[in-house]
Amino acid sequence: MPAPPAAGRVIVPDWPAPANVRASVTTRWLPGRSQPPFEQCNLGGHSGDEPDAVAANRAALPELLDLPSAPAWLRQVHGTAVLDADAPGRDRDADAAITRKAGIVLAILTADCLPVLFCSADGDAIAAAHAGWRGLAAGVLESTLASLHAERVHAWIGPAIGARSYEVGAEVREAFVATDSGADACFAPTRPGHWLCDLAALARRRLARAGVHGVHGGGFDTFADARFYSYRRDRDTGRFASLVWMTP
Repeated sequence: MPAPPAAGRVIVPDWPAPANVRASVTTRWLPGRSQPPFEQCNLGGHSGDEPDAVAANRAALPELLDLPSAPAWLRQVHGTAVLDADAPGRDRDADAAITRKAGIVLAILTADCLPVLFCSADGDAIAAAHAGWRGLAAGVLESTLASLHAERVHAWIGPAIGARSYEVGAEVREAFVATDSGADACFAPTRPGHWLCDLAALARRRLARAGVHGVHGGGFDTFADARFYSYRRDRDTGRFASLVWMTP
């Protein structure tokens, strides 16, 4: 696959964040050391890629993206734990992180799951969450908002598998409609016992129920868009990063 022009190798979120809040999403076509099938800029460990290549790709990010520091990587476990990145030495087994300090870069790794970035409207705090269907159903977005402690919040939904590409079984649908009957609108029946699932729409519902109405982004499909890694499409694949940070 040919790489897109340089301007297409990084996604810059279009959301009304305060001027001190910055965000970027990497693509697989950023310059990197990963070889097929992980080419080029795989940032995910434990993906089958060479560890030295992943380490080199991560080390190059601050210069490539003009980051103020190396990202605070998490060990994502499809749960609801939220890391306070301002407290050094905390357990990094978490699927979300928050900070109130400028210069700390929060990072979420995905390859079909939903990355969601947050900022307080006053620019005093940011957060990032990893929401696969299990974490989304379990309340990872709500846990992130509770940890953020902000009255007004903007959220941006990043690249994830799109509704036309994501067929799921009854277990996934039941996990959402059991607690929110209206979530049935986010599932379209296909063959018996299977539905197409709109993860972004489910996230918007949950954010709205939590009081967040400034929700932006969406419209991506990692399965159909070669810029992104997709586990459902390729199985042997890397991870791209959704990053958010504050400047002084």
